[in-house]
Amino acid sequence: MNFDLIVLGSGPGGYVAAIRASQLGMNVAVVEKAEPGGICLNWGCIPTKALLKSAQVFNYFKHSEDYGIINEGVAKPDFNKVIARSREVAANMSKGIEFLFKKNKITVIKGFGKLISAGKMLVTKEDGTTEEITANNIILATGARSKEMAGFKQDGKNIIGYREALSLEKLPQSMVVIGSGAIGTELAYFYSSMGCEVTIVEFLPEIVPLEDEEVSKQLARSFKKAGIKVMTGTSVKNVEVSDGKCTVFYTDKKGDAQIECEVVLSAVGVTTNIENIGLEEVGVKTEKGKVLVDEFYRTNISGVYAIGDIVPGPALAHVASAEAICCVEKIAGQNPPVIDYSNIPSCVYTVPEIASVGQTEKDLKEKGVEYKTGKFPFIASGKAAAAGNKDGFVKLLFDASTDELLGAHFIGDNITEMIAEMVVLKKLGGKAKDLIKSIHPHPSLSESIMEAAAAAHNEVIHL
Repeated sequence: MNFDLIVLGSGPGGYVAAIRASQLGMNVAVVEKAEPGGICLNWGCIPTKALLKSAQVFNYFKHSEDYGIINEGVAKPDFNKVIARSREVAANMSKGIEFLFKKNKITVIKGFGKLISAGKMLVTKEDGTTEEITANNIILATGARSKEMAGFKQDGKNIIGYREALSLEKLPQSMVVIGSGAIGTELAYFYSSMGCEVTIVEFLPEIVPLEDEEVSKQLARSFKKAGIKVMTGTSVKNVEVSDGKCTVFYTDKKGDAQIECEVVLSAVGVTTNIENIGLEEVGVKTEKGKVLVDEFYRTNISGVYAIGDIVPGPALAHVASAEAICCVEKIAGQNPPVIDYSNIPSCVYTVPEIASVGQTEKDLKEKGVEYKTGKFPFIASGKAAAAGNKDGFVKLLFDASTDELLGAHFIGDNITEMIAEMVVLKKLGGKAKDLIKSIHPHPSLSESIMEAAAAAHNEVIHL
């Protein structure tokens, strides 16, 4: 079978590429070995958020009297139903992708795809049969999986990755989470909320180490207040499993020690899925586990493109989708703008939530950039006080000479819904004065952005 475009993988990069290509008049095939939607829809972003919503509802029950609501019964989570709801949400989203494929007349070929040449792919199906398909252009969007570490290889039962964490059959009594990025912290919060005793172990000095240092410290305080033990500057040497229990051997500033738990969640990052897809045979260049591409996601082989987690850049669903659109529009002969990787929003859906875009204070200091800081704490926000969630703040960084936004760092309740304003402002070259003069609704958490901008100019608007 011959197509204008073959897309290998149907995650947020792959399915967006396929749909956009179809809209532009291409005859498109998607090759996918698993569920439509990839890891994000099925085993990542979406089911995780469903679990966190259950945790939020349960926490409201536990603290209902703080809001004047008498709860005379006993609220407790049904762990299996919580997991089942999460899986149902993921399944429905995956079905939605199937519907979009049909609506856009995209051919879906179930199986494992491998490049044979620049314009040819061999698909091995579940029953072992194979099929060759051809296209003028091929986009590789195979994503990533949980990274395996030598000292604590995942066995799927005692030492697990994020996939198993989303489908456990019973709630463990205790869990050690190794790694404190988005995956580690979100799942740590969920399991702690369900009643599991959770310890986070992070090698670097702060949890969520890619975030602004003040944000990291605030999340650590909030986690400790929620009963989550946080151990930073700690190196895990290995994990031993005996009689269904795990012993985590680690080293910190005090020396060697160990901690026991029922389950270890390995959340130390991801590994790209680039093995056995024909890169070496065809001659596609890679470096440090990533496929090398130009600004329009062209590899060194004509007609072969790569997007998403397998190329250099942030491994985020919305980045993969943006890369997909840019790549496909270039293939279609359009002239799309290249992606500005300095203006990519990042969100962590813990409680409190984290959202950021642009540079941190550490970045600016290392580069010697003169900047102004504006900060507004949610303890001074009427909306946050009314909601009963006052942990966190809005922190904005502006160029000292031009007043343009350089970075925005939020931590608080529901602030992931606010970061897009900062992305747009930064894209347009907006300044602190623009925020100060833009009317924000009161009461709202969003007015904290205006207040933080005012603070950068030593102005006080109102409390």
